Amino acid sequence: MVFATVLSFCCRRSLSFSSSLRSGVKHVTVIGGGLMGSGIAQVAAQTGHDVVLVDVNDGVLKKSEKIIQDSLMRVARKKFAENKKDGENFIAETLGRLKMETKSDKAVASTDLVIEAVVENLELKQKIFAELDKVAPKHTVFVSNTSSLSIQEIASVTSRMDRFGGLHFFNPVPVMKLLEVIRIPETSHETFALLLKFGTEMGKTTVESKDSMGFIVNRLLVPYVHEAIKLLERGDASAKDIDVAMKLGCGYPMGPIELVDYTGLDMHKYIIDGWHKTYPENPLYEPSPMLDKYVKEGKLGRKVGQGFFTYQK
Repeated sequence: MVFATVLSFCCRRSLSFSSSLRSGVKHVTVIGGGLMGSGIAQVAAQTGHDVVLVDVNDGVLKKSEKIIQDSLMRVARKKFAENKKDGENFIAETLGRLKMETKSDKAVASTDLVIEAVVENLELKQKIFAELDKVAPKHTVFVSNTSSLSIQEIASVTSRMDRFGGLHFFNPVPVMKLLEVIRIPETSHETFALLLKFGTEMGKTTVESKDSMGFIVNRLLVPYVHEAIKLLERGDASAKDIDVAMKLGCGYPMGPIELVDYTGLDMHKYIIDGWHKTYPENPLYEPSPMLDKYVKEGKLGRKVGQGFFTYQK
């Protein structure tokens, strides 16, 4: 009798989870108010989702709000060029679906999906998810926006690995159309279907990937950029000529040196150092003394006005 009661409870709970997943994503919580988190929150709100953007720093959230407002104005000018009133309504409706919050437990109390978009630090991500796992509803799906870390390792601290996956957006999120949707072995079919559907609702073109290092894009892109840095380091070609060669020779819109300046030298170093630690025998991931020197000197790229190239702030 006890066994039958327990079995009945488990079945009801499983059906409840399934029903919640099938109903789709209505409420989204984004953890991290940086450029990526702000972009994700903006697009989610633009596409009809109720969104809470979370950061422990109220000053960061104020900057996030300004970034989102400015971005929405650019979208409205382009999308509603012939009808200013419609553009104003679009901005007001989007901002009406977006809230800012410093307390993550409050933000996830009734959410369907948590998207983590903090810095690429495994311990920090695990700490965040371990805490949220205790307070988020059972049906809530967790995803990380990591570009280089193992989703399975991040998920391992939670009790919902079947409701865990990866959504790797690309910067700037309101502009870039691609979304890598990542599954770990434990990710349920319903969870994965939910994430693919959510990506489509966000207006993104989704591609599916297993939880392999760098997924698809970064697995190909990071070694390419790193080899360009090594070319420069050896003196084989100038930064300008490397970029011109790849733009005109391969039709790329941006050369690899300009690209790493845009994404951040510190981010590239973090990824390469992590991959080198995992695969120390692979020459593709051998650290670059030039890169290490630039990062140590604070020459992190476009965001600070100086990387391999110099930029006006």
